[in-house]
Amino acid sequence: MPFRPGPTNLLTDVAGLRVGHSGDPVLKSGVTAILCDDTAVAAVQVLGGAPGTRETDLLEPHNSVEAINAIVLSGGSAFGLDAASGVQAALREQGIGFRVRENLIPIVPAAILFDLQNGGDKDWGRYPPYRELGYEAAMAARVAFDIGTAGAGIGALTAGLKGGLGSASTLLDCGITVSALVAANPTGSVTVGNTRHFWAAPFELGDEFGGLGLPHPMPADAADIRLKFREQARAGGNTTIAVIATDAKLSKAEAKRLAIAAHDGFARAIWPVHTPIDGDLIFALATGRCNVALDHDNALDLFAAAGATMARAIARAVFAATPAENDLFPVWSSAR
Repeated sequence: MPFRPGPTNLLTDVAGLRVGHSGDPVLKSGVTAILCDDTAVAAVQVLGGAPGTRETDLLEPHNSVEAINAIVLSGGSAFGLDAASGVQAALREQGIGFRVRENLIPIVPAAILFDLQNGGDKDWGRYPPYRELGYEAAMAARVAFDIGTAGAGIGALTAGLKGGLGSASTLLDCGITVSALVAANPTGSVTVGNTRHFWAAPFELGDEFGGLGLPHPMPADAADIRLKFREQARAGGNTTIAVIATDAKLSKAEAKRLAIAAHDGFARAIWPVHTPIDGDLIFALATGRCNVALDHDNALDLFAAAGATMARAIARAVFAATPAENDLFPVWSSAR
């Protein structure tokens, strides 16, 4: 089936989701909050060897919580897990959460990436700033949002290029929408060898990340393993974290399968990926707002589109990155 992007080519083409960013250019780090207007069925799949997470156990299909209020993607390594507390605070102020008698508990799973060694000033004193950044991101949540050097992607790096925050969407012929949002900070490379061509090129729609296609002929170094900071590579020093969302009606088990399928997009857009020193993780969200039945054919299209959409979002993250003071790596637009 031919894929086509949604109206804005952003995560929020799935109705019922809003995205907010906050960040500090001196810190070179930030937070992205994904808010659900109504609770959404959610799941997670971790394939990297060094994840950093909060509230992910409850997302497994055999556990009792059926739906969540928000997801947080944050920089800051383990310090960034504080961002979820800030998002919880913002939601609780608005009367949003899971009610247990007189108590209101916003359900906010989170994941972090490592951006501590990227040229930013991390001398923040006793407490890291991520709780307040999380609150600011939640309060800034809108349908329209920036990609590139924004939110959780502010301090992201790839092998040789600046990373970033990317998003893409796909409208299936049956009427179901699937969309992705990703903070791309892998140890591997998103471009082929030493070229400017993206590994995700076969899935590009229009010229959404430059329209270069794949190089022809393929360079001799295409399969070379290029790593960010190879001499310092260690567990927890990288990570690509993402959300795959749909308006289809899914169970928690089906949402888990959607997250698994979306990891194919990581493999199509990053080489190498899912290494022992990456914390690669994808959350899945299903808002259930589309009434189209998820029959056999529609399910196949949905899961195929999940991988393709995620690959496009990763390339768009790097394509849209912008330069800033003290950057360690160049942005894609200036690389040759």
